[in-house]
Amino acid sequence: MSHTEPPSDAALWALAERTGQLLRDTHHRLVTAESCTGGWIAKTVTDIAGCSDWFDCGMAAYSYEAKQALLGVNPQTLEIHGAVSRETAIEMVSGALVNSGATVAVAVTGIAGPGGGSEDKPVGTVWIGWKRRGGYARAQLFHFDGDRDAVRRRTVAAALDGLVSLLEAG
Repeated sequence: MSHTEPPSDAALWALAERTGQLLRDTHHRLVTAESCTGGWIAKTVTDIAGCSDWFDCGMAAYSYEAKQALLGVNPQTLEIHGAVSRETAIEMVSGALVNSGATVAVAVTGIAGPGGGSEDKPVGTVWIGWKRRGGYARAQLFHFDGDRDAVRRRTVAAALDGLVSLLEAG
């Protein structure tokens, strides 16, 4: 857990600008699949002028039904592992690519709070998945501290950091 201040709007904007430049330079298009951030990643990247060159679309899917219909998440995955799980993040990021014209995807699912947490999955538990079309999905577990806004800001920053790493890796 980080006990530093959550990223500012300016810090998120700078990360989005870096992400956009890398997407442009590598000729990729991005899709976002968001649960706990409710479209904040898509909003952050579309704050960058010229984003239509590299942003395809974003899907905010909170309910199980939306995750199934928009992202192809298997009902059994949700039943067995829950919405906040590695398995769901992997299926969300893969489904985002299947259901878009994008070549790179990021998906987030987590518990932003203030309620909804449990002993196994406390508030601040977030899974983020990344995938390049034709590649393998990877997902990472995060435990963010702070209130709802702080958890969501940290999630947006971690999602963009992961995209930068994926794109820089080539």
